[in-house]
Amino acid sequence: VQLVESGGGVVQSGGSLKLSCAASGFDFSAHQMKWVRQAPGKGLEWVATIWADGVDMFYGDFVKGRFTISRDDAKNMLYLQMNNLKPEDTAVYYCARAIANDPYRGQGTQVTVSS
Repeated sequence: VQLVESGGGVVQSGGSLKLSCAASGFDFSAHQMKWVRQAPGKGLEWVATIWADGVDMFYGDFVKGRFTISRDDAKNMLYLQMNNLKPEDTAVYYCARAIANDPYRGQGTQVTVSS
């Protein structure tokens, strides 16, 4: 299992970023996928999950309509479109399979939102 995140960067408050995750080594289309994040000095926080069918998506309460999770099974890619970013969104973002206790996670991509 390999997961490679990209697309992070530094953005001003109110800005947008689109994160990508390239997946390989497993049947991507058969798996629910998720994004999680880790802010400095804090634990992992769930951001969003997308069902294998690509129709059902679920978000953490803090998202409040700002983020959209999506997938492209033909390319084995997972995405997170983030709009109206806030300084509190600053974190390392990871993609992962939405499996309990799944040990696999990418190296993450840093998102920094300046005020």
